[in-house]
Amino acid sequence: MRAHGYVRPRSGRLLAGVVAGLARKWDVNVWLLRLLFVVVPGPQIIAYVVLWAGMPTEE
Repeated sequence: MRAHGYVRPRSGRLLAGVVAGLARKWDVNVWLLRLLFVVVPGPQIIAYVVLWAGMPTEE
C-alpha cells in the first residue's frame, strides 16, 4: 500500500489515521471524508479495521 501512497499520517489523526490517510491520498478535505464515513450507511467499520491493519504508518 505504501508504494501507492496509502499511509496513515502521524499527525492530524483522530483514531488510527485511516481516514486522514485516505483524505490525503485522494486530496479531499479530511473532515468531509470523516463526516461521510459516519453518515453514509455501509460496512465502514469492517473497512476501517482492514485498512488499519493494511496501511502502514508514515515514516
